[in-house]
Amino acid sequence: MPLLLLLLLAAGEAAAAAAAATTLTATPEKLAQSDRVITIRWSGLPDPDGLDYVGIYSPPSSSDRDFLGYLFLNGSSSWRTGAGELTLPRLPNLRAPYQFRLFRWPAREYSYHHVDHDGNPLPHGRHRVAVSGEVAFDSPALPDQVHLSFANGVDEMRVMFVCGDGGRRVVRYGPAKEEGEGWKEVATEVRTYEQKHMCDSPANSSVGWRDPGFVFDGLMKGLEPGRRYFYKVGSNSSGWSDTYSFISRDNEANETIAFLFGDMGTYVPYNTYIRTQDESLSTVKWILRDIQALGDKPAFISHIGDISYARGYAWVWDHFFNQIEPIAANTPYHVCIGNHEYDWPLQPWKPWWAAGIYGTDGGGECGIPYSIKFRMPGNSFVPTGNGAPDTRNLYYSFDSGVVHFVYMSTETNFVQGSDQYNFIKADLEKVNRSRTPFIVFQGHRPMYTSSNEARDFAHRQQMLQNLEPLLVTYKVTLALWGHVHRYERFCPMKNFQCVNMSSSFVYPGAPVHLVIGMGGQDYQPFWQPRKDHPDVPVYPQPERSMYRGGEFGYTKLVATKEKLTLMYIGNHDGQVHDIVEIFSGQVPSSNGFAEVVDDTKLGTGVSTKLKIPLFSLEIVGSAMFALVLGFSFGFLIRRKKEAAQWTPVKNEET
Repeated sequence: MPLLLLLLLAAGEAAAAAAAATTLTATPEKLAQSDRVITIRWSGLPDPDGLDYVGIYSPPSSSDRDFLGYLFLNGSSSWRTGAGELTLPRLPNLRAPYQFRLFRWPAREYSYHHVDHDGNPLPHGRHRVAVSGEVAFDSPALPDQVHLSFANGVDEMRVMFVCGDGGRRVVRYGPAKEEGEGWKEVATEVRTYEQKHMCDSPANSSVGWRDPGFVFDGLMKGLEPGRRYFYKVGSNSSGWSDTYSFISRDNEANETIAFLFGDMGTYVPYNTYIRTQDESLSTVKWILRDIQALGDKPAFISHIGDISYARGYAWVWDHFFNQIEPIAANTPYHVCIGNHEYDWPLQPWKPWWAAGIYGTDGGGECGIPYSIKFRMPGNSFVPTGNGAPDTRNLYYSFDSGVVHFVYMSTETNFVQGSDQYNFIKADLEKVNRSRTPFIVFQGHRPMYTSSNEARDFAHRQQMLQNLEPLLVTYKVTLALWGHVHRYERFCPMKNFQCVNMSSSFVYPGAPVHLVIGMGGQDYQPFWQPRKDHPDVPVYPQPERSMYRGGEFGYTKLVATKEKLTLMYIGNHDGQVHDIVEIFSGQVPSSNGFAEVVDDTKLGTGVSTKLKIPLFSLEIVGSAMFALVLGFSFGFLIRRKKEAAQWTPVKNEET
């Protein structure tokens, strides 16, 4: 036998012996609801290297190449000894056990043909050394990923959740914390989708596809307005969720509270194929704080596109819904579709001007997970064109207290003559401004931005041409957008012209546009250059942009019939860092109904409908001047806080 062959055989036997001596364990073997951490331990690894890693798999039948993610062993302080320990936060229930596998990854085998979203080489799964036992869920059939939303009826609340099988599940709810008298039970609908329904890779490939489970949809009816209800979901045979609570919708309320943002994404506690959004945890944390502080006041949450950033990797959706459950199981959670839920090469509507705009951002999902996992009011949909379920939750509206909210899809046809355009026009025409004096319009891709989003220029032109006239004609108060991962507030504007430069004013005849895509996604191109500023600063803020920044956060809306206030809250400290106040021009009358003040008389303080003594006006004016002065002083101080206190996004400028 040739000497070289003998040496190779000997090396192979030595490697096999070393592998046999290496152990890998994962505990606990059964995950109970109270278990918050999975511990991974290994020992006996010869000649450890900094690129050795543990791959995470579910189901255990997955090939070595089809991991969910991975952790480098050098995350353990003792890795150089060939033994160590890593911990993972409790992972989501993927309706199958987890398994962990230890691999060697020699640096010479780096390949830039197999890379992650940021261009970093991905492990190839060739040199497996050890495999752990399975880690399964103690009660795999329990309901999971519970979240609420408004329904079509004002006395209804929808709850959706996921289970590992499609067996019968119900919703039980009532006004008392403990189940008993006054509680009702309603059946649920159940839906799912299959790998064949995905439109492109990675969503339809073995790498990206995982069983999504079964999505249950229950409708709680006959709710009294503005009252706290308790509920749970599940069944006696398969188990019940925790008991959650919510405040029912009250369209007659004289106050509206909402938390609004876009582009939040998902925290995932391991390396994977795509960039995930660690900062999304902070956004959820601060919103939860604010919701808890409301007590029994109703509120809802608005997430305007780019929801989980799963990009075709199915299990990221499971992480996302687990992440938002603390807020979404107790507060209605509303969404609109973004490019990362929908875009795919063969999407049905791609006009000539959008050839370079709609691409592959959806990772082959073509809106299907978004359409099945959420159910918003209304019944808007478009066919996928490939036999998959229709894409839904595109455009809809509802009243909440004193505000009328409208959601649109920037990913599907919105030009004049389309179903969506006709819906928006008819919806805005019938708004009762005496009941809801404010209108908030929301969509994903912005109509206005000073970010250098050159790719979307033609899209913005179409929105300005087709939609802005509707917003102006029907006196929309606010237009909120995502997509650009920054916060930016514009003046009230039409056709790029400011109609008011203040931050506190009576509605001036055009909506205030805001970009609120700072919920968690951390990549953002630079600000738009200005030809009239060739020197420093290179990217100055245009006059129409009243406030802009690259910090993470969210907005909080509080409205009464008289005034709508929108506040920008930073994740770095949970405090307000920008604010705009818009007055409706309505004042409460003695009979409790609002009366409209003649806008042309507001400058003199005289109303054609309401007479106020001059002396009273002087007192009120003095008080208002003091308040404005105090606010301005405080705001300037806040603006001067050290930039180091912020958690900035990653961008090309830095």
